Amino acid sequence: MQTKSMGSRSRGDVNYRNPCLTMHQPWASLLVYGIKRIEGRSWPSPVTGRLWIHAASKIPDPETIKAMEDFYKQIYALDGVTDLKFPEHYPVSRLLGCVEVVGCVKSEELTSWEDVPQGVRQEGLTAFCWLCEQPQKLLVPFEMRGCQGVYNLEKRILEGALRGLCPVEPPLQVKFPLPDPRNPLSLKPGSLVRGLKNDPIKTKTDEGSSPNLAAAIAGAKAAATQFSKKSYGPPTTGFQGQGSRTRSNTNESAQRLETKHEQRW
Repeated sequence: MQTKSMGSRSRGDVNYRNPCLTMHQPWASLLVYGIKRIEGRSWPSPVTGRLWIHAASKIPDPETIKAMEDFYKQIYALDGVTDLKFPEHYPVSRLLGCVEVVGCVKSEELTSWEDVPQGVRQEGLTAFCWLCEQPQKLLVPFEMRGCQGVYNLEKRILEGALRGLCPVEPPLQVKFPLPDPRNPLSLKPGSLVRGLKNDPIKTKTDEGSSPNLAAAIAGAKAAATQFSKKSYGPPTTGFQGQGSRTRSNTNESAQRLETKHEQRW
C-alpha cells in the first residue's frame, strides 16, 4: 500500500516510501501486538498507510512495563476484555513489525468519539492521536538502528521484513469509521469536530466508581514522563513517552538525510 501524506505537517519534498517509527519499549511492542491502538504525539501524523515500528535501544525497567500493562488492563476492562495476553518479551534495537495508520485526530475529538470503544477513547491523552489498525509482527525481529521521527526503512531490511510478517489478532478488533466513506484520507485533525458527543469519555470513571482506572492512568502518565526531557525532535507534551524518539548513528546516508530533515520540524 502506498503511503500518502496527511498534508497536515510540512515536510518539504521528503518522499515516504517505507516509513518507519522508532519507539521506546514497552510501547513499541504493545502497538505491534494490537493492544495499543493510539500512537500519541504532539504533532499530527505525516503519513497514512503502513508504518513500520522499531524498538529503541533502551531496556524498559519492570516498573514501566507493569505501569503500562496495568493501564491497558483497566481500559480494556471498560469494554469487557479481561484476559489480555501481553508480550512475553520486549526486545530492543529491533524492527518489530508494522501497523496501518488510517488517520490522525485531535485528542478532544477522540475522547468524544462515540463510534469507538470506551477504552480507545481513554488512550486520547496527547495533542494528536494516530489511529492504528491491522497490526502485524515479525516472526523474527530484525536487529537494526533507528532514527528520530518518521524515516524510510532501508530497502534490504524491507525486503526481509516483508517475508517475515504474520498477522496479529488484537484483543479487541477496532475499525475507525471514516467521516467520508468515499475518501480514505478523511480522518484528519478537525474532521470529527461536528457531531461528537458533548461529554467526553462518559464512562464509569466519570461517576467516580473506578479508582483503579484513575490510578492506572496516573501510573501510565508517570511512566511516560521519564522520556519527556530526553526526546529529540519536536517538543513533546502530555502522554508523549509512549512514542518518544531516539537518535542513533547509522552507516546509511539515506537515513542520515532523513534525520537531517526531522531536525527541522
